[in-house]
Amino acid sequence: MCIAVFAWQVHPLYPFLLLLNRDEYHHRPTKAVGWWEGGEILGGRDEVAGGTWLACTRGGRVSFLTNVLELHTLPEAKTRGDLPLRFLESNKSPEEFAKELVKEVHEYNGFNLITLDLSSNTMFYISNRPKSEPPTVQQVQPGIHVLSNAKLDSPWPKAQRLKFNFKKLLSAYDKDEDIPMKDMMDKLMRDTMKAEKSQLPNICSIDWEHNLSSIFVEVDTPLGRYGTRSMIALSIKDTEEASFHETYIERGFWWEKTVDYYVTPQVKTKDIVF
Repeated sequence: MCIAVFAWQVHPLYPFLLLLNRDEYHHRPTKAVGWWEGGEILGGRDEVAGGTWLACTRGGRVSFLTNVLELHTLPEAKTRGDLPLRFLESNKSPEEFAKELVKEVHEYNGFNLITLDLSSNTMFYISNRPKSEPPTVQQVQPGIHVLSNAKLDSPWPKAQRLKFNFKKLLSAYDKDEDIPMKDMMDKLMRDTMKAEKSQLPNICSIDWEHNLSSIFVEVDTPLGRYGTRSMIALSIKDTEEASFHETYIERGFWWEKTVDYYVTPQVKTKDIVF
């Protein structure tokens, strides 16, 4: 389970701002943010399945995903962490990638995927849940959005609270002022307030849903400690300056790492990428 809040084309200095919490078992082998082999993709890595939950490229492409909360999953399903990588490694636009992906979404457990290409200023959302409906493919409009473990902008209590607090905190800064995303992350993404049980979606066990109903999750299970093990703040300025900060847990301790880089959007002309 994860939760993300992001601002897309709403700030005059920052086309894209993102805060994201990744929830997972603390003992699951994971690499913190860094440049992958080849030096083009930046992100964390799940060392069990080999995928990622959030990554970006020097060319101005970003992709992240969350799992959909559901009672039954397919043990033989493909790993969802490959989906952001497939987009980042392709030359397809977010729309082209989404239209291709819908042909095989049934091979995955429930997911929400965001794909962003700054060179074309387009962002798309893809989801394969609920099963009873056709896959969702929609262009994301400018605004502040929240992605949790249901549809984009679903009004779950923690999603609504995060969106409200993010918008309020962002508006406290002047339009020509640099946004301290790490500070915003520390103020917003450590929130442990849980929802009232009457407000939960009643998809799984009520106790499990209650444990997951906070922005920052922490729960002991028979399989080990589960919860927020990574908090990320990503910002991309109109000057093409980008910053990827991660606060993460490793070997029982919290660590921090920041990677600053420049975005050089690719220009696609007649199917030739320069």
